[in-house]
Amino acid sequence: MSEKKCCHGPGYATPLDAMKNGQREKLLYTVTVQPNINEPHGDYLSTVDVDPDSPTFCQIIHRTFTNRIGNELHHSGWNTCSSCYHTEETNTDLVPKRDKLILPALNSDFIYVLDVVTDPRKPEIFKVIDGSVLKSHNVTAPHTAHCLANGNIMISTMGDAEGNAKGDFVLFDANFNCLGTWIKGENKPYCGYDFWYQPYFDVMVSSEWGAPKKFKRGWSDDDLTDLTQYGCRINFFKWSTHTLYQTIDLGMEGVTPLEIRFMHNPKRAEGFVGCALNANVYYFKKKSNSDEFDCRKVIDVPSKLVQVGNGRPREMGGLISDILLSLDDRFLYINLWRHGDLRQYDITDPENPKLTGQVFLGGSICNDLTNVKVIEDLELKERPDPCYIKGRRLEGGPQMMQLSLDGKRLYVSSSLYSPWDKMFYPKMVEKGGHICLIDVDIVNGGMKLNENFLVDFGEEPYGATLPHEMRYPGGDCTSDIWLAN
Repeated sequence: MSEKKCCHGPGYATPLDAMKNGQREKLLYTVTVQPNINEPHGDYLSTVDVDPDSPTFCQIIHRTFTNRIGNELHHSGWNTCSSCYHTEETNTDLVPKRDKLILPALNSDFIYVLDVVTDPRKPEIFKVIDGSVLKSHNVTAPHTAHCLANGNIMISTMGDAEGNAKGDFVLFDANFNCLGTWIKGENKPYCGYDFWYQPYFDVMVSSEWGAPKKFKRGWSDDDLTDLTQYGCRINFFKWSTHTLYQTIDLGMEGVTPLEIRFMHNPKRAEGFVGCALNANVYYFKKKSNSDEFDCRKVIDVPSKLVQVGNGRPREMGGLISDILLSLDDRFLYINLWRHGDLRQYDITDPENPKLTGQVFLGGSICNDLTNVKVIEDLELKERPDPCYIKGRRLEGGPQMMQLSLDGKRLYVSSSLYSPWDKMFYPKMVEKGGHICLIDVDIVNGGMKLNENFLVDFGEEPYGATLPHEMRYPGGDCTSDIWLAN
């Protein structure tokens, strides 16, 4: 009989291990949306070369097409991650491997599973899960995919089979067979979106966007008249029993709480959520001697009073559509997709974030936009200049972010969701999106645009496309979850 030994599995032992010993990223898997809904090749995964020593640096070197229209690929996740690191098996062949990237489609409810190991530079579709699978469990609009320590994969969903708001999660085993939904009991969130778990504290937290039938047609102010169909809450679940036990209503200040993160340190029961519409960030922390959490607003970016064309003056919120934490839990990054800037905060004191860096990457108030008048701005004395890289004007604003493991490089894409892109940034849809790079000072704080890096999606084989979420083959700051020993 062979002696039992520990097989560490994918990822890294701790967040700081990943930060100090992780390899520099060389490939960037980027979800790419084809805004021409009749283009038969459909959405795809772009493999971007980000190795500065490579002859194809800053180029898209491969495209894995879905060959299906109407998908709207959005977020992605791994079949296994650092939550599976401490794996004990007598047979090394049974140790989980990070070899599949999972791409849920918001509009079609299909899920694409890609093999990224056979040839990491040229991923191939391994399996396609038909949208009818989710509908058979009365869930649709899959969003965030996280691996679980037991080898299963969980994906958050935002709608029922008819597209009404319904927060839930669907489970798949390691072979991508559907196991049904995760929540037990009758108590469920109104809406769904993102989630993050911490088994050490027996807790999972989720956030809310809205009903698919509403957000798929684009934004409407009238959506806020029914907050059962548009989100303003964060929800806490017992990890062990799969039951919802606390809901915190953030009110109108916290409408559309999207990306939600616990601290990477699995023994810190605290985190942040970015609330998109009114550009606020809330901090939540577990109460002493209680399973419940406190929550308070810690960042409030004021709206700007603007007039577009001959329209009536109205408030323009910043629209925080992504937040990200460095692996050492020192810096919080937020974007402002409408205002056009990206910000870095030192969160050494998480209840009092300190602004340490700011970069403008386009947006809706640039000083060359003659049809836009800024009537009142409580932060800026002058409108920002448009941003150019290699002679290319950046259309749109900063959207999804991905930080290098060492915290020194922040990649930023431009597309939020194609129906919303078409409403707010039609020129970006016409000319194509982009990925740019921000160099980060991890010692003193601060950020600077790298003017030598640009990935342009304007001249793609079947027309201009829109890049959204990004991942590294070896794991990253927004997909890996660590468990406490």
